Amino acid sequence: MAAARSVRPGAAAGLSPAGRVPAAGGYPQTGPQPQQAYPQTGPQQAQQYSYGQTQYGGQYGYPAPEPPKKGKKGLVIGVVAAVVAVAAGVGATIFFVNRNNAVAAGAENPTGAATNLVTAIGQGDVAGLLTGLAPAERDLMSTLNSEATKELVRLEVYKPDVDPNKITGFELKAENLKFDDAAAEKVNDRITITKLVGGTLTISSDMSKLPYTEQFIEAAFPRGMDARPQTETVDIAKEIKENGGEPIRIATVNVDGEWYPSLFYSLADYALLEADLEWPKRSIPANGAATPGDAVRQFADAGLAADLERVIELLPPDEMGVLHDVGPVIIEQAGKLDAAPARILELETETTDVEGGTKVLLKKLVVEAEGKTATVTKDGECYSAEFDGESQRMCADDLTKQFLGSGMPPEVEKALTGLVKGMIENTGVVTVEVDGKWYVSPIRSMTDLMVTALKSLEAEDVRALLELANG
Repeated sequence: MAAARSVRPGAAAGLSPAGRVPAAGGYPQTGPQPQQAYPQTGPQQAQQYSYGQTQYGGQYGYPAPEPPKKGKKGLVIGVVAAVVAVAAGVGATIFFVNRNNAVAAGAENPTGAATNLVTAIGQGDVAGLLTGLAPAERDLMSTLNSEATKELVRLEVYKPDVDPNKITGFELKAENLKFDDAAAEKVNDRITITKLVGGTLTISSDMSKLPYTEQFIEAAFPRGMDARPQTETVDIAKEIKENGGEPIRIATVNVDGEWYPSLFYSLADYALLEADLEWPKRSIPANGAATPGDAVRQFADAGLAADLERVIELLPPDEMGVLHDVGPVIIEQAGKLDAAPARILELETETTDVEGGTKVLLKKLVVEAEGKTATVTKDGECYSAEFDGESQRMCADDLTKQFLGSGMPPEVEKALTGLVKGMIENTGVVTVEVDGKWYVSPIRSMTDLMVTALKSLEAEDVRALLELANG
């Protein structure tokens, strides 16, 4: 889970102690939003929700999950949604280096790991930031970047010479950082929560330095881009004092004898703290499937049966280790859940290789619900559905016309038809292999969806859609 609710946690997600800090800072945003103080990174629409006094989530350029609430289903939804949505968003927020060039660089102790994270961001050192993260999180971010950056260059959004090793348009300088080592919480031999209590962070942004092409800027900002540089300095000790006195919590994990800061474990830690719950003493062991298709089928069956333990067993033990560790609490708080009034009778799939895993694509699905059977079959860019004696076939052209109606400019119709076609043909579930077994990766599935959308467009499509959006 992304670096949870802390003032600008050791540098990771710009959040606040126990979720109660001002909304300044965090990662740079990307996208056509000149009215905001800090630039976004990516063409996504910002969303926001209030978490305590902090606006969190869409300010950083990704869909905001609901804040965790005390009680049963609130914790389940909060933790799981935060892991998936926030992790995917953090991956989209920074230009990360290609995975093949990233070598893990841990620290000898938890405080060193947390300090490395802050220092890397303070120097605009993306390579240092990436290699300092827990290895599984590093690989997730790298996979998204290596694909998304390539596509954004192809779409003439980013300049061809963009340097993925540096954060442009945003600088964060960290000075005199102080951790309270005596207050560090040792969850177990693998997890320690460090406490950042002092130092300063100076945050500067300059949208004119973002790596956008002239064509993109003209299309996205037809009335000009507000690129005035802005700077703010945050006194960490002062912010902590004004927000209840709670230090900034940065979770660190031990992997093969070295310590790394973890975005996912930090968010899980804050979710548990917000719900007045403790880290469980045991974890749910991973138990994958024999093939990618089996993993998806078993995951779907477990979801319909409301079998949370089996769902967690089928998550990757490295990427989603945090949900294995916090799983017992999620299951306990969820209580007995009702199974869905449906079951899968037949599931036919095909697979294709993607960066970092294997994508499982639907061919045929037969579902029974309340004594009736529904069949969905995929054929290229078309879906056919049969239910209760009736059948219907829908293709990309049909869907586009249904949603758009008539009178749409031809270049916009072309762009959206291509987008719909690409999504129908290539949307699937990404699975990964760990120690000979296959697991469903929700984060890779989400990021693959983003990349699939980009791959379904051409440069002229992006400009046509931006011109339509700008009226």
